[in-house]
Amino acid sequence: MHSNDDMREIHEECGVFGVYGVPDAASLTYYGLHSLQHRGQEGCGIVSVSPDGVFRRVKGEGLVTEVFNGDRIASLEGMMSIGHVRYSTTGGGGIENVQPFLFRHNTGDFALAHNGNIVNSKELRRYLEDRGSLFQSSSDSEILAHLIKKQSYDRNAPRIFAIEEALNMIEGAFAFLVMTSGRLYACRDKYGLRPLSLGRLGDGYVVSSETCAFDVIGAEFIRDIEPGEVVTIDHHGIRSRRYSEFRKHDMCAMEYIYFSRPDSDIEGRNVHSFRKETGRLLYREAPADADIVVGVPDSSLSAAMGYSEASGLPYEMGLIKNKYIGRTFIQPSQALREKGVRMKLSAVKTIVKDKRVVLIDDSIVRGTTSRRIVRMLRDAGAREVHLRIASPPIKTPCFYGVDISTYDELICARKQTAEVCESLGADSLAFLSTGALFEAGRRSELCLACFTGEYPTALYQSIEEANKESKN
Repeated sequence: MHSNDDMREIHEECGVFGVYGVPDAASLTYYGLHSLQHRGQEGCGIVSVSPDGVFRRVKGEGLVTEVFNGDRIASLEGMMSIGHVRYSTTGGGGIENVQPFLFRHNTGDFALAHNGNIVNSKELRRYLEDRGSLFQSSSDSEILAHLIKKQSYDRNAPRIFAIEEALNMIEGAFAFLVMTSGRLYACRDKYGLRPLSLGRLGDGYVVSSETCAFDVIGAEFIRDIEPGEVVTIDHHGIRSRRYSEFRKHDMCAMEYIYFSRPDSDIEGRNVHSFRKETGRLLYREAPADADIVVGVPDSSLSAAMGYSEASGLPYEMGLIKNKYIGRTFIQPSQALREKGVRMKLSAVKTIVKDKRVVLIDDSIVRGTTSRRIVRMLRDAGAREVHLRIASPPIKTPCFYGVDISTYDELICARKQTAEVCESLGADSLAFLSTGALFEAGRRSELCLACFTGEYPTALYQSIEEANKESKN
């Protein structure tokens, strides 16, 4: 995780987007990726297939608008394409790890994009290297491609069999898009840890990590791709296969709490509505004697609205976010920071002065940001700051593509709530219960591993090992 104070505290790994059977597929993919930019800002890429079966790729490090221009998009001809936005977790950064990956193979070329994390990647990589595979990247996403290539021992067998066999060897969280010269395959892990949705656009189809991307390009949402399902899209239309009989709906709770855009719907539940409901439930569980409710922009505003409605306290814009901070912005020096140069957030003095403030945030990871915001509100004249978190305390690392990697980074892992409250300088602190997450989501299954330490999959690597690795 970044040690830079001004970085966001947690990062999702990636977002994927695919188009089949629509003219100018690459430009639609560009707009789709732009809508998914919040899922990864380190790199992006698009691969297209022209009508004569030629694969073309443009990829680079940076934001979607930095990597692509009119000429680059125009070079990606065809009615099929897949794209990817990346935040590096497993395998680290570098251009070789920017997806989609493109593979030349005697059974036909194919491209691949992945959101998630494979927990048995070490074992699979060893298995593949022992059988002669050469890896182009350090990303675990490339493993699926090598498994597909290794399984295509019968050149005449449909590729779907090789894909299914490969998916059954992989353990972890994933939404995969695989594109051949005539087909698009969309695959989701059997635990349902990562979101993936299917939409219709004209005579063709689109697949996206989040439904917010459909609205931007005018596509109509059809349905979510189910856990353990492979959807094949080609000239026959849509076909579905189950590659696993074991199926759960353990959607990552952080998708609802923090990662996804508020205008996305995940498995039938709108993200903004979910967050607003957590705010209402948070007031029910942890009321505060205060004057105003302030949310940390942007991901906590929905929960703050809910808390305000339930409590009858006015919801105020007590914190303002500067939206124009580039990733390469020159950070203020320590001396300037001490003078109060604040890049990302400012407190609105006239709103918070002499007020008892309920500060709503979606989660606490290291506590660095929360501590800074509490201090900022006090400096702006707030009389009291009561911190309310619209999720349970994050106590254990995540192995599914979210970079909460070690105990040492998690302030709630070894401290009781009272100690965390003191460390952050707040007047009071309360977290949401895990039960409230199920209630807000109107669902009975969620992955809560980072809160409870109960992991839905086998791990293959102990938490102690992960801690040791992250220190090296």
